[in-house]
Amino acid sequence: MYNRVLLKLSGEALGDPETGHGIHPAQIQVYAKQIARVVGLGVEVAIVCGGGNILRGAEFSQLGGHRATADYMGMLGTVINALALSDGIEQQGLETRVMTALEIKQVAEPFVWRRADAHLGRGRVILLAAGTGNPFFTTDTAAALRATELRCDVLLKATKVDGVYDSDPNKNPDAKRYDSLTFREVMEQDLGVMDITAITLCKENDLPITVFNLFEDGNLERAVRGEAVGTTICSNTSEAAATQA
Repeated sequence: MYNRVLLKLSGEALGDPETGHGIHPAQIQVYAKQIARVVGLGVEVAIVCGGGNILRGAEFSQLGGHRATADYMGMLGTVINALALSDGIEQQGLETRVMTALEIKQVAEPFVWRRADAHLGRGRVILLAAGTGNPFFTTDTAAALRATELRCDVLLKATKVDGVYDSDPNKNPDAKRYDSLTFREVMEQDLGVMDITAITLCKENDLPITVFNLFEDGNLERAVRGEAVGTTICSNTSEAAATQA
């Protein structure tokens, strides 16, 4: 079982189940309960939320706005999501801390890795918002960066599908799911699991990634136990097999 994990949640996961927009309180509670069960196992949990349910900077900039401005707007969306999820987790009786790459002292702490490390050591769930604090970088890259800084054992990439496929399983019924992949295979096949910067950061720091379906109850717990759930991405496939043994 992993001791310290970083969970990457998409913004759409927190939104309406049909549209992926807005914040859906019932979905927040579903995830909060799963996270509480994992913390109950003694696992230290850090979370990075996306902001796509509120605004995607890249898409907004296509309307003619400056990309940097649009990305900062997206970062603020992740802060809203982190605050919402934090509240849901605290309703489960846990302590949380929201930490941001942009200073918003009235609602969150600025991210300082030593302080974040201390919070995790005290059993608090930390929610890391505002991405890296820089435009042009995705929240996937922020997740890889924070997981590396905090010396997490694994980056858990929560999705709506049960792993990585060679094509879109929603469009291709014959799509093949991978049990394990290497970082090199992900990059060479352009599988789109995460952006290339995030994958490269994980590869260089030998940080494994598990891609799994969070919508199936119990999967988060199985993932932190190292069970064969979803797709594991490591430096080599034998390492992936050992991780899920």
